[in-house]
Amino acid sequence: IGLEYTRAHVFQIDPATKRNWIPASKHAVTVSFFYDANRHAYRIISVGGTKAIINSTISHNMTFTKTSQKFGQWADSRANTVYGLGFATEQQLHQFAERFKEVREAARLAREKSQDKMELSNAALSIAAPQDLTDELQSPPVMCVNGPDDKLFRSQSADITLSSEKERIKKMLSEGSICEMNLESELFTLQDSNAKLVAALHEANANVEQWKKQLAAITV
Repeated sequence: IGLEYTRAHVFQIDPATKRNWIPASKHAVTVSFFYDANRHAYRIISVGGTKAIINSTISHNMTFTKTSQKFGQWADSRANTVYGLGFATEQQLHQFAERFKEVREAARLAREKSQDKMELSNAALSIAAPQDLTDELQSPPVMCVNGPDDKLFRSQSADITLSSEKERIKKMLSEGSICEMNLESELFTLQDSNAKLVAALHEANANVEQWKKQLAAITV
C-alpha cells in the first residue's frame, strides 16, 4: 500500500466522558493510509500544524463504523482513544470505509504470516536443540509417549551445563598441550644457548692459552 489520502475533519473522544467529541483540527486536514516498512505495520496518519493528530496502527480486530451519512469512527486501544472523521460527502465516507477494510485485511494476513513464521521457527528450534544436545553427549533422545513421567524428563539446563563443561575441559587440555609445546621449545632454546656458551668459553680459553704463549715468547 502506498501513501493514499483523503480530507476530513478529525475528532477524538473526550477522555473524561468517553461520550463527547473534541475537535482535533479546526478545518479539514489530510488523512493518509500509510505502510510503515520499518515496522511492517499499516497506519492512518494525519498531521495538523506541527503535530500528529492521528497516528493509529491498524490491527486485524479494528472496525470502522459509520455513525451517520458523513461521519465514521474507530477505536484504537494502543492510543487509548477513539478517532472520528467527518467527511464532506457520503461518497468520501464510503471510500474511506472500504479502504479501511482492505487495509485491515492486509494487516490480518501480515499478522498470520508473522505468526506462521514464528511457529515454524519455534518448531525448528524445539526439534534441532534436543538433537544437537543428544549428538554432543552421545546419548539417545528421550521420548514421552504415555504422558508425564519424572524419570523421562531431562533437564535441558543440565545438558547445556554438561556440554559447556566438556568444552571447557577440551579448551584446558588444548591450552595444556600448547603450554607443553611452549615449554619444550623454551627447553630446546636454552639447551642451544648453553651449547653456544660452552663453545664460546672453549674458544676464549684457547685464545687465553695462545696469548700466554705469545706473551712468554716476547718476554724471553
